[in-house]
Amino acid sequence: MICRPATPFCRPRAVPTERHMKPIIACLLLGIAAPALAETPFQDTATLDRAVASFTGKPIGTEGGARTPVDPRLKLASCSTLMMKWRQDNHDAVVITCADAEWRVFVPVLMPAVSAPPPAAAAAPAPVVAAKPEVVIKRGDPVSVEVNSGGFSVTRDGIAMTDAAVGARLLVDVTGPKKPIQAIALEAGRATLPGFSR
Repeated sequence: MICRPATPFCRPRAVPTERHMKPIIACLLLGIAAPALAETPFQDTATLDRAVASFTGKPIGTEGGARTPVDPRLKLASCSTLMMKWRQDNHDAVVITCADAEWRVFVPVLMPAVSAPPPAAAAAPAPVVAAKPEVVIKRGDPVSVEVNSGGFSVTRDGIAMTDAAVGARLLVDVTGPKKPIQAIALEAGRATLPGFSR
C-alpha cells in the first residue's frame, strides 16, 4: 500500500514496544495453561484394583477376589481417600466410596461354587409317615345321626355323602328341610352332631 502523507487514513504502523508485548504474552500463556487447568485428573482404576485385592485378601479372578478388573473406561474424579465395605453379609461385592468426589463403585466378587450335599445327607432316612386312619363310614352308607343331651335322645337317619374315620367330620344327607348336615363319625353306621357327646 502506498501512503501519501496528506491522507489522514494512512499512517505508518507503530512498532510494538515492550509495554504492549507484556499483556499479549500473558494472554498467550494463559491460553496455553487454561486447558491443563480445566482438566481434572481421573482416578486410576489400577489403584482401585489393588485396593480391592487388599480389602478381600484375594487377587482378581480368584475365588473371594474381584471377578474382573474395574473398567478402565470409567472417568471417576480423583479421590484422596477410598473407603471400602462389603455390599451384603454374603460378601458378593465390594463397595468403593469416595466421600470428597461423591462417587461409588460396586465391584462383584467371585463367589465359591455351590457344592453338592454330602452323600450321608443325601442318604438320610425318609421321614416316618403316620398311617392313615381307618375309614368306618363310606360314602353311600346308611348313617344314624344321634343327639344325646340331658336324658333325651334324638335320632335321624340319612346317607353318608363323604368318607370318615372315627372322630372325623362327614356330610350326611337327611330327609327334611335341612340337608345335608355335618356330623362326626362314631363307628360304622353311627354319627353325632358336633358339640354333643355320645
